[in-house]
Amino acid sequence: MPIYHKLGKIPSKRHIQFEKPDGGLYYEQLFGTVGFDGMASLMYHVHRPTMVKEILSETDVSPKIAVEKGIKARLLKGFDVPPKEDFLESRTRLLVNSDVHISLAAPRQSLTSYFYKNADADELLFVHRGSGKLRTQLGNIPFEYGDYLVIPRGIIYQIEFDSEDNRLLITESFHPIYTPKRYRNWFGQLLEHSPYCERDYKLPEELETHDEAGDFVIKIKKQGKIYEMLYPTHPFDVVGWDGYNFPYGFSIHNFEPITGRIHQPPPVHQTFETSAFVVCSFCPRLYDYHPKAIPAPYNHSNIDSDEVIYYVDGDFMSRNNIEQGHITLHPGGIPHGPAPGAYERSIGKKETIELAVMIDTFRPLMVTEEALKIDDGKYYQSWLA
Repeated sequence: MPIYHKLGKIPSKRHIQFEKPDGGLYYEQLFGTVGFDGMASLMYHVHRPTMVKEILSETDVSPKIAVEKGIKARLLKGFDVPPKEDFLESRTRLLVNSDVHISLAAPRQSLTSYFYKNADADELLFVHRGSGKLRTQLGNIPFEYGDYLVIPRGIIYQIEFDSEDNRLLITESFHPIYTPKRYRNWFGQLLEHSPYCERDYKLPEELETHDEAGDFVIKIKKQGKIYEMLYPTHPFDVVGWDGYNFPYGFSIHNFEPITGRIHQPPPVHQTFETSAFVVCSFCPRLYDYHPKAIPAPYNHSNIDSDEVIYYVDGDFMSRNNIEQGHITLHPGGIPHGPAPGAYERSIGKKETIELAVMIDTFRPLMVTEEALKIDDGKYYQSWLA
């Protein structure tokens, strides 16, 4: 982020006795990142967070790779990913490397019968369809269409949907997800030129504290496997916490586009960054206002990165025959640009209403077997006259 936040009851100092009203002590837990050098929060539990009754099962969920190396541009029809009842089972991994897994999901049911924790990766959920509530051990966050939900690795959560019609773009990052460094001063505050600010965040609220014993299933993802573990107390037993490491939401509709007299490069749309990839938001905006401006993006070479664009809504000016839920992959090594005719027809246009999410990775992406099932097979030829 970074931004300081707190909920519930906490003691006056770190690492001192915090007594329960009826006797005994609350149990402190440091929830940190990057060893002891990154952002961290301190939680205070009713019960010891270390108790495990049993490891019930383990399931390999590693993606099945179909194309390990390639240079073919692809178009994946994302809405062809079929809905599934369970939240975790609905995740369909499409494009992956050692830094990031990009998935689509269409879960029909809320995740309420068990709890989930990704111990490997930060998760960035983009809500294309649906609304509801993200419930976590650090508080709850309501969400709706267009929201990004940033869930740091190690957060235990459930998710409640308001209906069965849900579509998610899920980015699992094996590196911490941050706001772009160039948007921040040396204290971490977002600067005046940033396209969003701290006021736009959806911070955790409504802290749930459950003092319950029983059998509670937590499914934990670690090194490509899901471990089903049985805990003797409710995972949401935090009475208070404070710090910098917590989940938060941000709406793509609150991203304020940066425009200019001539066409601006893709980094002006950057929303999040890691050491291995960036995430950008293409939002409704005014076009370039130089009298000779060409609003369509110029042809450009992907030499150092693979470019993935997930199309959300609106009129995608630079492409032909693009629909909601489509994903394009433009591999590093070859140039790409506007579809035939888009360059010319953009001249004189004043604005765009497109909405899309772009992920640029600095290492090549591999294509999974699930991705090939929804590949149109001919997108790489779409620039022919």
